[in-house]
Amino acid sequence: MTTSPAPRGRAIGRRASLVVVAAVYLAAIAVATVVVDTVGDDPLLAVNLALFAGTGVVFAASLALRNGSCFDPYWSVAPPLVAVYWLTEAAPGANGTRQILVTSLVFLWAIRLTANWARSWPGLDHEDWRYTQMYRDVPAPTWAVSLLGVHFFPTIQIALGCLALRFALATGTDGFGVLDVVAGVVTVGAIGIEAIADEQRRAFARTAGPGEWCQQGLWARSRHPNYFGEVAFWCGLFGFALAADLDGWWTVVGPVAMVVMMLAASVPMMDRRNGERRPGYAESAGTLPALVPRGRAAPTLPAKS
Repeated sequence: MTTSPAPRGRAIGRRASLVVVAAVYLAAIAVATVVVDTVGDDPLLAVNLALFAGTGVVFAASLALRNGSCFDPYWSVAPPLVAVYWLTEAAPGANGTRQILVTSLVFLWAIRLTANWARSWPGLDHEDWRYTQMYRDVPAPTWAVSLLGVHFFPTIQIALGCLALRFALATGTDGFGVLDVVAGVVTVGAIGIEAIADEQRRAFARTAGPGEWCQQGLWARSRHPNYFGEVAFWCGLFGFALAADLDGWWTVVGPVAMVVMMLAASVPMMDRRNGERRPGYAESAGTLPALVPRGRAAPTLPAKS
């Protein structure tokens, strides 16, 4: 059984940790930019190689800092940069209204999600429990688990999800239409659901006792409303891709990949952890859908057995 490397301790405080991570990401962006410039003849290949090159920089930093949580903000930092890239590669006549709306929504989502991470992250003395659990459970060297499970697998998900941005921002000369409106409503709603769910859970945590779990607001309608909001966001981007060009239908692989990841990995891991740490959670979990909130809130069950 492989164990996680010990954290470096509190020699690096929270603010200093944020500065260190910011420096790592500036280096990752620089490397990714070089890759884009080098492979510029094939934009789709260039942007995806750049994503993995940036991940390689963050992985190297994670090894040096002995903390895989350096990668956590990559999920929300990379997509807006991909959006900017596709704007620079846009075909003449691409719909400006759609470009402005999609780019604005991607940045809104990214800023909120990154800020939510920054507010909650204790610093480099802490590593996400999901990573340490993988280090314990997977019979492979820690560095290999970190490379493939913590860094490269999420990067594949990001790359698949961002495929829709190629069509939404760089192609499509059709006017702004009904499908754009529908995609906009879905995307705005997704960002709102995710934000509300995060704030409801944060507010609950301020007064929650040991073993209690949030059963308020959206959390009374779904076990993981924040995950639902995340999936809906990528579905919204896919809607914009279709609105721009029906040839972009195949980018549905992005939201499909997100659904599979949530149902096959994220939801089971979180449910298992909650079941181990919160008496009575399994009973509550059986009354709620995993992702899509139900129309009527479920009755609040006792938080403790």
